[in-house]
Amino acid sequence: MNDLTKTLIWVAVAGIAFAVLWHRGYLARFTRYVQQTREELRKCTWPTWNELKGSTVVVTISIGLLGLFTVVVDFFFTLMVRWIT
Repeated sequence: MNDLTKTLIWVAVAGIAFAVLWHRGYLARFTRYVQQTREELRKCTWPTWNELKGSTVVVTISIGLLGLFTVVVDFFFTLMVRWIT
């Protein structure tokens, strides 16, 4: 089969799938879902650039502290296990 035949087959499959989804009402529900999602996103308050930078710093510091804590606790548990065995 040449490329044109393959392309036409895929176009037909996509068209049939689209028709089935349209007939069953899935596309209308998906459209309604997207519209409602956009409406909800318009109601959101988005952070300012300075708030975003501040939050990023807080999250970065928190992750660093949590990582450091995990390394320290792991080191002491390793020492304890080596001491016991």
